[in-house]
Amino acid sequence: MIKYDRTNYILKYWKDIESGKTAVSEKVRLIYKQLAADCKRKDWKYHFDISAAARPIYFIENFCKQSKGVIGAKIELQLFQKAAIQAIFGFVDDAGRRKYQIVLWIMGRKNGKSCILSCLSLYMLIGTKEGSPEVDCVASKKDQAKIVFNEARNMVAQSPFLSKYIRKRKTDMYSDYNFGVFQPLSSDSNTLDGLNVYCGVIDELHSIKDRNIYDVILQGMAGRQNQSPILFMITTSGYNREGIYDNQYDYAVQVLNGSIEDEHFLPLIYELDSSNEWTDPKAWVKANPGLGPIKDQQFLADNVERAKKDSTFRPTVLTKDFNLKNVVVDAWLTWDELNCNATFDISDVEDTYAIGGCDLSAVGDLTCATLLIRKPDDATIYCLQHYFLPQSKIDYLETTSSKEAPYKIWAERGLLTVCAGSMVNYSDVTAWFAAMRDEHKILLWKCGYDRALAGYWQVEMADTFGQSVMEKVAQGPFTWTAPMKELGAMLAEKKINYNNNPILKWCLSNTAVKLSGTVESIQPIKLHRNQRIDGMVSLLNAYVIYVKYRDDYVNLVG
Repeated sequence: MIKYDRTNYILKYWKDIESGKTAVSEKVRLIYKQLAADCKRKDWKYHFDISAAARPIYFIENFCKQSKGVIGAKIELQLFQKAAIQAIFGFVDDAGRRKYQIVLWIMGRKNGKSCILSCLSLYMLIGTKEGSPEVDCVASKKDQAKIVFNEARNMVAQSPFLSKYIRKRKTDMYSDYNFGVFQPLSSDSNTLDGLNVYCGVIDELHSIKDRNIYDVILQGMAGRQNQSPILFMITTSGYNREGIYDNQYDYAVQVLNGSIEDEHFLPLIYELDSSNEWTDPKAWVKANPGLGPIKDQQFLADNVERAKKDSTFRPTVLTKDFNLKNVVVDAWLTWDELNCNATFDISDVEDTYAIGGCDLSAVGDLTCATLLIRKPDDATIYCLQHYFLPQSKIDYLETTSSKEAPYKIWAERGLLTVCAGSMVNYSDVTAWFAAMRDEHKILLWKCGYDRALAGYWQVEMADTFGQSVMEKVAQGPFTWTAPMKELGAMLAEKKINYNNNPILKWCLSNTAVKLSGTVESIQPIKLHRNQRIDGMVSLLNAYVIYVKYRDDYVNLVG
């Protein structure tokens, strides 16, 4: 009979955390405080089974072999890995069903993500008592999906034990022992439908722009609910904002703070607690739990020193090594600067005057209308926005399987109007401003617009709100530079409450700065060709008018 190591590594890890011996992020501290308490609980439907917790550790350390570095060497798990594995597999109900079915594990690059995923995948393939287990490693592209699969395949080749039970076929690995299969799949594959997932693996979640892959895996797990299926998501942070990574991260935070109850979701988020910690070597381990034994500390130190001197390299280090949310190299604002979770109810800003702005699409693309509102004795600027997109654009994106943005979801939330045909109906934009006036008594006092694209819309708006309301805004650095700099500072200081609008947040994160003539002249541009900044430009046009008439407007609203 196999004698498992019966050490409770959750309690051992928590002791090191609580004593200060091991530095971790606040989110890791919260989850292990809960896990340590759960190990001792008697009054609930789960219990901590040390044998179930120890089995995968024994499997990995005795049967899995290194496929990189010292090839064929024994894998020696670190304390943070053992604690996580015991948390994942050790909590079960009386029937032996695992408590945790979804694991979000975020840590800095080069902390052994692919290695531990490969080991866990092989354990789920032959290490449990499941018949015909299906292990699916899924990513946006086949090459990404193959990273974990190939490492697992190489582990099998290095292990005499695993080679007895697992064999490589043309596109997958198969076990005659229990009829299990391990396969790499991508979102552009025709085989995603009809999955019967026992173990789902999503490596580098940050690279996935929509949640379709995630949803497909969850649906595929539905047929195995009595057999404890599981989804592993192990990832660093990334540059794509408002995608599935941000959704899962925000969900994890709400689970940790208790605003959402989800007993099957396990968040393990290794990150710096503050963007000020990235130059402090003592804090690096918070995002890099394998620092030293797995990740070379000197290599990280060299990267930090380079990032201090090279601002174009800094976002890579902050995002990939320390899991600080950031945007790409030439971004106008950092994530910390642009992100604002403050909200307000429209009833809070009713019965007042507003300054408007608009960015009209030249062809069948995104259009945005903006209202800026000040309240008496309140320095905050409240921002209302609404977006417009032609149906043909959505149809095109679906036909080409493009993952540009979740426009349908935003439309369902009432943030975006889908216009019939191939172009935005500018009269719908006028109607939104009119609805704000008629339904909420938000009176449009001034409205900035691009004189080059307004056409009949300017006439329609002047007829509806008065000619004195409409203000032309020349689109260029001469007009934009000073207001854009001030706008950036206001956003960074959280003095603009945009009601946590995800479309504006996405547009802000897509915005780069183009320098004109000297470093003092700036204007917004897209970071990438297929990204959108219309919400930011609409906001900027409104802010140009706000700056121009600030004193008069503030006096008007009291």
